[in-house]
Amino acid sequence: MLLTIYASLLRTDRMPDTTLPFDTSRMKFGIGQPVPRQEDPKLLKGQGRYTDDISLPGQLYAYVLRSPYPHAVLNSMDVSEARAADGVHAVITAEDLGDYGEMVCAMPLKNIDGTPLKTTRRPPLASGRLRFVGDPIAVIVADTAAQAKDAAETIVLDVETLPAVTEASSAAAPNAPQLYDDIPGNEVLDFRFGDAAKVAEAFASAAHVQKLSIRNNRIVVAAMEPRSAIGDYEAETGRFVLRVGCQGVFGLRNQMADLLKVPRNKMRVLTGNVGGSFGMKAAAYPEYLPLLHASKILGRPVKWTDERTGSFQSDAHGRDHEVEAELALDAEGKFLAVRLTSYANMGAYLTAVGPNMATGNYSKNIQSNYATPLIEVHTHSILTNTTPITAYRGAGRPEANYYIERLIEEAARAMGKSPIELRRINHIKTAQMPYSAASGSIYDGGDFSAILDQALEASDFEGFEARRAAAKQRGKLRGIGVGNFLECTAPPQKEQGGIRFGEDGTVTIITGTLDYGQGHWSPFAQVLHQYLGVPFEAVRLLQGDSDELIAGGGTGGSKSLMASGGAIVEAAALVIEKGKAAAAHVMETAVADIEFDAGTFTVAGTDRSIGIMELAAKLKDMPKADDLPDTLDVTHVFDQAPMAYPNGCHVAEVEIDPDTGKVEFVNYVSVNDFGVIVNPMLVQGQAHGGIVQGIGQAMHEYVAYSEDGQLLSGSFMDYGVPRADDLPSFTFASRPVPCTTNPLGVKGCGEAGCAGSLPAVMNALVDALRPFGVTHLDMPATPEKIWRAINSGA
Repeated sequence: MLLTIYASLLRTDRMPDTTLPFDTSRMKFGIGQPVPRQEDPKLLKGQGRYTDDISLPGQLYAYVLRSPYPHAVLNSMDVSEARAADGVHAVITAEDLGDYGEMVCAMPLKNIDGTPLKTTRRPPLASGRLRFVGDPIAVIVADTAAQAKDAAETIVLDVETLPAVTEASSAAAPNAPQLYDDIPGNEVLDFRFGDAAKVAEAFASAAHVQKLSIRNNRIVVAAMEPRSAIGDYEAETGRFVLRVGCQGVFGLRNQMADLLKVPRNKMRVLTGNVGGSFGMKAAAYPEYLPLLHASKILGRPVKWTDERTGSFQSDAHGRDHEVEAELALDAEGKFLAVRLTSYANMGAYLTAVGPNMATGNYSKNIQSNYATPLIEVHTHSILTNTTPITAYRGAGRPEANYYIERLIEEAARAMGKSPIELRRINHIKTAQMPYSAASGSIYDGGDFSAILDQALEASDFEGFEARRAAAKQRGKLRGIGVGNFLECTAPPQKEQGGIRFGEDGTVTIITGTLDYGQGHWSPFAQVLHQYLGVPFEAVRLLQGDSDELIAGGGTGGSKSLMASGGAIVEAAALVIEKGKAAAAHVMETAVADIEFDAGTFTVAGTDRSIGIMELAAKLKDMPKADDLPDTLDVTHVFDQAPMAYPNGCHVAEVEIDPDTGKVEFVNYVSVNDFGVIVNPMLVQGQAHGGIVQGIGQAMHEYVAYSEDGQLLSGSFMDYGVPRADDLPSFTFASRPVPCTTNPLGVKGCGEAGCAGSLPAVMNALVDALRPFGVTHLDMPATPEKIWRAINSGA
């Protein structure tokens, strides 16, 4: 059934005349086939191996004491009773960690005046100043987790509380509480992209200027698996080993080595299964270093698993921007310029990528799929007494698409034009490809208007007004919303593509991206199966051991298949090259006479052949010879693939009960261009997940702080996440234009669901509420907020 559906989605009358670079029907487990996830049987049977499932011989347990104060001077800390408590082996404080490094943001972002951003310098444990509720102060190590937690409750803090500030714009105001003496005004970066003078000219000459004040609400990531880590110091080798859930062991190994001030070969990171991350677990956290230090001084492994309260307080949050968005149009509706002016909340410390979302990613993604000639992004990155901010699924990409789509919708209404036609006349046309965008990107291909048309047809957009009238008869408010999107994936990074033939007949892919729920194993195996013809069921995947890697960009920014896939393709070519030399030796012929196809080396014009698996096994037992490779194994680094530009259109249709403000989805359609689709089943799953998280932000999720900085939404009792009965059934369609800048022609899909769903959902809600005078509603559009909008017209 899925094969039939996928074939129908690739009908030539529904897509541009493009040719996929593979025969997708030749191999049962090759590229284009909806192969189930290899890891699912194990995970569904509870046989996954997450960090908390691991217990090492002799391990101790840690508890992290966190600041209960949003902002305070820490005068002293009495840990004597805790150190004397039953089962306690150590209480680690900042005084014990003075020889180690600090966590900084090394992003090469510059202020308008050309000076670099002002990074915070975060110690592993706070001392002197406490800056947010959740700031780690001490790590207690004991025989049991309960003993460690009990001992933490005996620690006495002597503090002088200080005024706190939680909103970025408030923290930037004169006389606001200052978090750091050396960062005046709490501003770490005053960023501008674009020619402000030319943009101002465009706005001055515009026939219409559309303005919206938009709040990009703060999000708790709420991964199913809390952060957990085991620190283990190997005294015999002088190596630190960290077992932890993350998004890439190679990069985390390097970060931890720098923090520990040891050579990188003295640090190893191991990762098993990971229960979600969405950007949050990508970088080092302050708790990890004290665990390794404790293991070193105690001579035993130290394990820590956070509680959900600690996760809400200390796992880096996402989003949280205050944005003034403006769009300038001429009389015909052509876009002249777009301008974003933002206050971006960084939290109390800069994370590794904290400033990027409202600066670089806004600048790249506000262009979307429109031919807007001028862009200005002006962002103030501001420190506050809140949990630090990092990337969250999409990391600026969904928000930028949301802003432009909301501007388009309201500009069209104000100008008396069709929002659909306004999109069409401003779309970049296929004849303009490759297109040099004002954002600095070069789009290699896309058919944006055709995708919009297909989405409108699939959602029966023309029949909507009849459905709206029928809903009104039933006392309901009905709305429909369109969300065009285009994302710029993560920037290029080197990626490893190792291939290893095992004694047991398996073939292992070794690469530096890391699966934390995406399902990498099957699509990577499909690529290798397609290019080498090795049995699909024989393929294994090794991603979670930094000792095995010589490069690795990790997983993030919807780039895994572009990076690891490209690495696998190039590594496969090297295997074939070695295999031809080996096959020529085995079959006593010239290398030039050897042909390779579908896993078999053949002497041209004969029936003499040898399969790749047989050849790999034979090589291991053959005597060495000068013209004979020892093995078919290869270790290869893929240099870099440029950004790709996944795009699409979502259409959401909602019904609102005006008496309660409750929203029901009655239809949801997405049409997507993800380039070549290696595994349509997994791609649809990724799209669904992104849509759900977009709906979560649009309608449910909001991190709330009190005026004095206490976290009010610190548990699932107070923080809304979407549930199954909140969600629609999704219609997914594909209209791929293969990417021309990477070997597989793929574009990435992991974050696109968020980018389409935010504008589609919010446009649908505003459309339903427009009869009450509502022209904008900030996220999350909760039933209470909707009810108030209906009853106040605001």
